[in-house]
Amino acid sequence: MASAALRLTTLAEELLGAPLPVRIRAWDGSESGPPDTPILIIRNRRALRRLLWKPGELGLARAWVAGELDVEGDLYDLLGRLAGLIWERGAEAKDTVHPVRDPRMRAAALGLVQVAGPWPPPVPPAEEIRRRHGALHTKRRDKEAISHHYDVGNDFYALVLGPSMVYSCAYWDNAAGGLGFTLEDAQRDKLDLICRKLALKEDDRLLDVGCGWGSMAIHAAREYGARVTGVTLSREQAAFARKRIAEEGLTDRIEIRVQDYRDVRDGPYDAISSIGMAEHVGSVQYGQYADDLHALLRPGGRLLNHQIARRPEKDEGTYQVDDFIDAYVFPDGELAPLGRTVGTLEESGFEVRDVESIREHYALTLRRWVANLEAHWDEAVRSTSAGRARVWRLYMAASALSFERNKIGVNQILAVKTPESGASGMPPRARVWGG
Repeated sequence: MASAALRLTTLAEELLGAPLPVRIRAWDGSESGPPDTPILIIRNRRALRRLLWKPGELGLARAWVAGELDVEGDLYDLLGRLAGLIWERGAEAKDTVHPVRDPRMRAAALGLVQVAGPWPPPVPPAEEIRRRHGALHTKRRDKEAISHHYDVGNDFYALVLGPSMVYSCAYWDNAAGGLGFTLEDAQRDKLDLICRKLALKEDDRLLDVGCGWGSMAIHAAREYGARVTGVTLSREQAAFARKRIAEEGLTDRIEIRVQDYRDVRDGPYDAISSIGMAEHVGSVQYGQYADDLHALLRPGGRLLNHQIARRPEKDEGTYQVDDFIDAYVFPDGELAPLGRTVGTLEESGFEVRDVESIREHYALTLRRWVANLEAHWDEAVRSTSAGRARVWRLYMAASALSFERNKIGVNQILAVKTPESGASGMPPRARVWGG
């Protein structure tokens, strides 16, 4: 083969029915495609075999995680160009002729088989979660899914998240650019905003569901005098949080439990924070999640539900979980449209009083996390694995683009367990947060 890259570019354009938006460099050193664009490096023919056996996102992800695909140039630019083929042409794809029945596309597919080389297909990378069995969102299965995502090493997360150790969207006061603010400043401002929305005061009981590495619990106890119970399914997170709490001298105000939120029985609480946790709950359990949190609050108590949302489908029956995210990042995780989440909370008895979209803030946050990972790449690889570091780089960069392009969003929903008297305790003007 004189030029593997030229052959691949020709075949790809036949299959796509459009010019390839990036340049390709193949395993033989040859290059083809538009100049002055990011270069997609195909290090090994195994990458093609992965695509042939798992066409689409999962095949690409496996090749990326295995190091068989790489990028030279701006990763965001490359992802944006490739994502455009999916997002902008997705609706058209439903109406196209099936490739097996289209002679031109069938010939291109057969040509790709010839270039890919000998079979069988490669084994998936070790970082991919193995096939799961049994009903979704049982306590045991949820614990295994959480462990897959969070128990990859506190040292790795410290490199990515920075000193704040907050793994959710930060809040940038100058969200137009985030200039002049550190990630730590923005995470502190997010935690403080949540405390003010919850109107926390001295000795209030706060339940932090999915407490992570303890940052929300520490902020609420140290700055507002709250008494906090934090629950997580990750033993590594819990150990890290307890150490931080002891160093802060707050062990008399904060308790961290390795416990499923469904097993919390020591209400009532004055407030509940659920920050970046509800995405793990799943549609089959979301109503029960809302019921449980409602039951744990005192009358007049507040819930702050900080949650990623997807755009609704015209036909919700067509919604499918993202293959890459499910296999490598958040096993069994599900995103729901904002309207469904609000409706479910209301059905459980909550009065929803405020919804704030902070979508652009998450894009800024993710770009800072990617920058942290890239700046500490060798150390990150040593702390976990090369494949795991590659998973997080791809996942966070692609997610940043998804938030920027309004493919997904993130919202803070403030809800109250309003008593029968109707006295919600909310301020008469919206977003006047405080005691």
